[in-house]
Amino acid sequence: MQALSPALRFPPETLLAAQGPARATGSDEIGLKVCFFDVDGVLTDGRLWISEEGESLKAFHALDGHGLKLLPQGGITPVVITGRDSPAVRRRVADLGLVHAHYGVSDKRQVAQAVLRTLGLDWSDAAAMGDDWPDLPLLTAVAFACVPPGAHAEVCAVAHHITQAAAGAGSVRECCDLLLMAKGCYSALLNSHLPTLDAR
Repeated sequence: MQALSPALRFPPETLLAAQGPARATGSDEIGLKVCFFDVDGVLTDGRLWISEEGESLKAFHALDGHGLKLLPQGGITPVVITGRDSPAVRRRVADLGLVHAHYGVSDKRQVAQAVLRTLGLDWSDAAAMGDDWPDLPLLTAVAFACVPPGAHAEVCAVAHHITQAAAGAGSVRECCDLLLMAKGCYSALLNSHLPTLDAR
């Protein structure tokens, strides 16, 4: 079976930024090791569907979900930190098998710091994706900040990368692909999807 050459491209300077700062650790490993994700306006399009009974629906994109599942295969831990809480978000997180998720958070940086401590990492190992002012403490602390194109102007101003895909429509997948490509494992993950059960 012939291997696929990745069709996806990012500018060299963006890939370099997504590798994080150079660290004198004696290790050949490059790339970041954890990424924090907001939910509303990042994993969703930002609209809140509220009925008399309260918030009832959220729409998520399958591309984003698969990107989040790919990250651990590339050595990157996905972490959801959201200021809101809803059964829909908890169900989506559970369906994706995400281990780290925090809901109803008012101080995202404090929660992220605790996660980093648990993982034995620091801010230079981290990326984050958000869209509004509550995400600024995280986005300005991490080594790589990614935002969707509909993010608030002040958030876009601190971003290393603004995705082409819209929030809730593949922006998280674009961020995941970028981090995996910067880490040097994107091509291997792509080609690992080629074999089928019939071909084994």
